[in-house]
Amino acid sequence: MNEISGEQSQCSGSCSTINYVIPSEHYWLSGQNGCDNHDPKEYEQPKACEVAFSSLPAMHISEETSSSDVRTMQNQDVVPSDPGPPGGKICSKSCPEPASCSNGSFAYKVSLPRCEIEAYPQRKYFAPHWSMEFVTKALQESDAFKAVFRVNAHNSLEAYCTIDGVKTDVLISGIADQNRAVEGDVVAITIDALSLWPRMKGPVVPLKNSSQIEDSNIYSQVNFRTVENGSKGKAKVEESCFYRRNLTCLSDLSMDGCPAEGIDFVNSAERICAMIDSNPTKRPAGKVVAILEKSPRRDSIVGFLSVNKDSQNKDNFVEFIPTDPRFSKMMVYDGDLPESFNKRFVESDSKVEMELVAARIKHWGEENLIPQAQIIKTFGKGGDIGAHINAILLENSVNVSEFSPESLSCLPDIAWEVPKEELETRRDLRNLCIFTVDPSAATDLDDALSVEALSNGNFRVGVHIADVSYFVQPNTPLDEEARVRSTSVYMLQDKLPMLPPLLSENIGSLIPGVDRLAFSIIFDIDNSGEVIDRWVGRTVIKSCCKLSYETAQAIIDGSFNMEGNDVITSVKTLDEISRTLKKKRFDEGALWLDSSKIVFLFDELGFPYDIMLSELKESNFIIEEFMLLANKTAAEIISRAYPDCALLRRHPEPNSRKLKEFELFCAKHGLELDTSSSGHLHRSLEKIREKLQNDSVLLNILLSYASKPMQLAMYFCSGELKDCENDWGHYSLAVPLYTHFTSPLRRYPDIVVHRTMAAALEAEKNYYKHRKMLQKAQMGEDMERKGFTGICFDKYAAESKEGKEAFLAAALKYYVPCTDMLVDVAAYCNKRRLASRHIKEATDKLYMWVLLKKKQILLSEARVLGVGPKFMSIYIHKLAIERRIYYDEVEGLFAEWLESTSTLVLNLCINRRYQRRIYTGKSKSLDDVACVVNPCDLKSERLKGEMGTSSGSLVDYGELEPAVFPMTVSVLSTIPVAVHAVGGEDGPLDIGARLYTSSYFR
Repeated sequence: MNEISGEQSQCSGSCSTINYVIPSEHYWLSGQNGCDNHDPKEYEQPKACEVAFSSLPAMHISEETSSSDVRTMQNQDVVPSDPGPPGGKICSKSCPEPASCSNGSFAYKVSLPRCEIEAYPQRKYFAPHWSMEFVTKALQESDAFKAVFRVNAHNSLEAYCTIDGVKTDVLISGIADQNRAVEGDVVAITIDALSLWPRMKGPVVPLKNSSQIEDSNIYSQVNFRTVENGSKGKAKVEESCFYRRNLTCLSDLSMDGCPAEGIDFVNSAERICAMIDSNPTKRPAGKVVAILEKSPRRDSIVGFLSVNKDSQNKDNFVEFIPTDPRFSKMMVYDGDLPESFNKRFVESDSKVEMELVAARIKHWGEENLIPQAQIIKTFGKGGDIGAHINAILLENSVNVSEFSPESLSCLPDIAWEVPKEELETRRDLRNLCIFTVDPSAATDLDDALSVEALSNGNFRVGVHIADVSYFVQPNTPLDEEARVRSTSVYMLQDKLPMLPPLLSENIGSLIPGVDRLAFSIIFDIDNSGEVIDRWVGRTVIKSCCKLSYETAQAIIDGSFNMEGNDVITSVKTLDEISRTLKKKRFDEGALWLDSSKIVFLFDELGFPYDIMLSELKESNFIIEEFMLLANKTAAEIISRAYPDCALLRRHPEPNSRKLKEFELFCAKHGLELDTSSSGHLHRSLEKIREKLQNDSVLLNILLSYASKPMQLAMYFCSGELKDCENDWGHYSLAVPLYTHFTSPLRRYPDIVVHRTMAAALEAEKNYYKHRKMLQKAQMGEDMERKGFTGICFDKYAAESKEGKEAFLAAALKYYVPCTDMLVDVAAYCNKRRLASRHIKEATDKLYMWVLLKKKQILLSEARVLGVGPKFMSIYIHKLAIERRIYYDEVEGLFAEWLESTSTLVLNLCINRRYQRRIYTGKSKSLDDVACVVNPCDLKSERLKGEMGTSSGSLVDYGELEPAVFPMTVSVLSTIPVAVHAVGGEDGPLDIGARLYTSSYFR
């Protein structure tokens, strides 16, 4: 369908008059005032008189658009090329006055002198969002897809969306196609025609047995744009119309010249996958057509205010610059500023720009290039640790308030003791040698271990978990508050607990020397690591001691030894068993990717003064192995007992494209890698560990690369994926079922699992009591064999009428959530767990920034991960971080990229005339890219350091030698860098890196 073009008529005088007609693919307006949501006839082509407004030139921003281009867009009329929905209800909030048409409908036709066109209020930067009614229909018919909007932190013009069933993320490139979506929004997107898909970044691996797709037959006449080659290689965007009686959709896809009906596709996602397989060099691209759910981040964006000194705030608004690079700049009008800030602006207080503040997006209309925001909170001076931590918590929607009186009233007083009835109904294990192993500063002790040697040569290992569900009863204020908090939040110097300290650090914590309630799983394990039998139940225990990881490691190493001590004997026995379990787990296909972790050293005032790398010890693995075993067992029990209402945890398979890229990277550097399964990948990495045992830096780089293709593990409800049990598995653990059971003091899902386990035990007890078939088998010391929670599951009993009644009654007693409720709980807990992870990463970065701010410059070696004509990516081993160094358009620096050898040559430009010929436009200074020292000055500084004479500089030049020009750089080469703190006090804080070089010309 041809679009309705604007009509232009010339008038005499210095300005002409233009009649603007709304293109049909942009707006559908009919009825009264042009804003009614009445659909025109579905898929019917409207008349020109039904759709008219000021037509503006279409513009599409590709992923190559530079930041300078984006800045100039504020002075341009931009209308994104959005075809609009078929029969969609799209209503502009600001419409011109209607004009009558001969058929009785209204047209929006405006005649304005050309000289007045800039003042015309209908200029639009974005296409209107589709109506929810049409979005629902489009999603059902697979003309649109639902996805979470994720923005590239290095380039906000690039965003990505993951479509269920599609292995490659969809690129949403440019502000027009992003259409006012922000990080975390749930959006509806459409897929562009194949001709608009950009080239995939990185190495491309052709997939075998992929069918070729006829480009001309793809998405014909659908809601996608087509491209014609224009002059100078630029694409001319032509919008195709969605309104067509017989709409050709994804189902019209044909392959190898064969009709689409000859291909058995289950859904549109499979069709997109077929296109991707046939075009491995291209990435699918699309655009946002609606925002289905607004991200909570819209209400908690942290940043700084910026005032244009030249304008003296005549425009009655100031700029808000977010610290998160994924968000665009925003405008804040005077009325949306705190009154105190307005006064400070009037008084020209420059320190106002150093205040860290939070804003929410108030409005973002089609006519606004950037959103309008409102300041909601001030934190204090930028660069202050407390201000930034409070900002991090707000960004991640963390509840920092005190626990409510209602929730505290659900707990007993501090003098609580185990009730007599609990001692009578629970198994008493207070005579066992039970102990905890935790970080030395830990106070929430929710897991303990015990071990006994049996007469038959096996070992009986007890995993004892704090019975938090006894205190946190369902549907109480305490339960609601724990659910909302969902997880404890750990920061380097502080903790925000999920549960009140009275519970998490006292009556619920497994403190040594006092009776405590526990949920125990007791395993009989043979010498090969096989679990021969198990018992699950509620117990009373008394921990005999609290060990730190350091003390446990000293016991394992033999440096801490006391003959005849039960705890020492138990630790050594558990260490031997855990090694057997670990070997067995990896033999069965598990994957381990842990690398060195950074540890901060703090002074007495709480400020970091140094940093070090830490490796996991054997004592860490003792706890890990038995916790994994308990979690796997709990998952097996609850999924059998309540197959539709089990809260489980799955880890999807890694991103195949990124995994293939990692495989190619290793092959390029002579390292063999098998990525066919988690087990093969682990064994390959173990061989690489042996090969690189003398190059720990490269090993950490490879482990970091190996983790990038991995997807996030997530909670899910078994009933939600009842028909997709193949998706239940945990990739890195190589187990079909997994959940979280062992940390109920700090994770809400564990409490839910405890309740489900309690219900399974209750159903088991009642069923066998009713049938008078309570089965017992003597093993060692009266080990009970159970039909619902033991190793041998009695499926017949569970599926019998009596069994189902027992499970139902127990579920009602312990408030096991239904499927729909559990789906919501799982989704919410996933969000809170991810937020907790972001908080840890942000606080680590904050304290690293504080440390570097104090040191001024930290000199270190770095390994080059990737290099190109504009920037290089480096890995700084001392800090275990990756950074980029940009060297394009640097005044005084000449960068030559040798494509054939993938090598970069950097050299100083001595000839200023030659330099002026090379660098045009805006360029960076050399000091932004390189820390260049004069060899004479360096020698002087080192001499002063050896003599103990202070030079006023905090920089430790040490023995690291600077590089010299010309400098040749390639992948995996080692280069010296200078790391420093960036911003923080008046802008986003960051860790910067520069080349560390020397030259006599400086």
